Amino acid sequence: MRAAKRLQQSTEFDPNGLAAPGQVYGLPFDATSAEVVILPVPWEVTVSYASGTAQGPDAIRTASAQVDLYDPAVADAWKMGLWMAPTSAKLAAKSERNRERAEAYLEALSEGLPMQRMAKNHEKIEAACAYMVDWVASQVASYLDQGQLVALLGGDHSTPLGYLRTLADRHPGLGILQIDAHMDLRRAYEGFTYSHASIMYNAMQHTGIAKLVQVGIRDYCEEELEVMAELGDRISVHFDRDLKHAQYGGVSWANQVDAIVAELPQNVYLSFDIDGLDPKLCPHTGTPVAGGLEVEQVLYLVEAVLASGRQLIGLDLNEVAPGPEGDWDANVGSRLLYRLCNLLGKSNGRI
Repeated sequence: MRAAKRLQQSTEFDPNGLAAPGQVYGLPFDATSAEVVILPVPWEVTVSYASGTAQGPDAIRTASAQVDLYDPAVADAWKMGLWMAPTSAKLAAKSERNRERAEAYLEALSEGLPMQRMAKNHEKIEAACAYMVDWVASQVASYLDQGQLVALLGGDHSTPLGYLRTLADRHPGLGILQIDAHMDLRRAYEGFTYSHASIMYNAMQHTGIAKLVQVGIRDYCEEELEVMAELGDRISVHFDRDLKHAQYGGVSWANQVDAIVAELPQNVYLSFDIDGLDPKLCPHTGTPVAGGLEVEQVLYLVEAVLASGRQLIGLDLNEVAPGPEGDWDANVGSRLLYRLCNLLGKSNGRI
């Protein structure tokens, strides 16, 4: 039924024409015909530097109208059926309310005030973040049960935890390929269990996740190195400095990608923090760090995962924050998201 409806919608659609108003990428598909669902999660409660990532999903939806639909890596990719779910106003309001609580908590923490005075605030923040994790898990499970694929769009990088747990339950032994400037292995950073800086620490508590392979890391602390040591062979970290120094010595990105892909198990989940890119491409992201990857380097890596015979079973894109003077960050994010969603569909035989 989904395929028949999608075929009808495709027949009536001109991929070279004007974008359909309000539809992501101007595509004609809906909740019942799409093979890949983009799930927006407008959440940034525990962001520790600049804010704005909660507006990322809506900014990307708007910017997507300018994206041409031809994909050189996936023939007729648009026919697969891509649809973005409505943004949850309730979740966005809960994020904003608890972001204010978190700011008050962090201010008290920095001023050395007694934490007893902030205990109720902290409790409410923890409960709200747990609600978000459960909400994501429920939404993802609903789409997966309908045979659809999911690309989660944050928000800050705390948002995919519920997705990761759901997939790990269904695909024990999966691996995470993380593109990021940060390791995100802090234990309850700044007192928040579900901090964006703790997403991979939290994810790796699930025994269904066999391997975490991090690429582009260039900003981290001693605590995270300790956690890395504790994880042992369940983690492999490709630091940006090491990748660049090897390249300066003549090692090609292609050779480095071969080594990265070889460390991944059969089923792979891509977790992509936009700050893994060179910050010229995402200057307004929450915690930009000098260095990083180019867009085509990342796409080359993901395409290599597919070429190896491994299966991409899910993905997220996080930390896109629209800037005050234009839509550059959303422009970059929307184009990346389109290409990644196409690869997700291709990996699962949906096109």
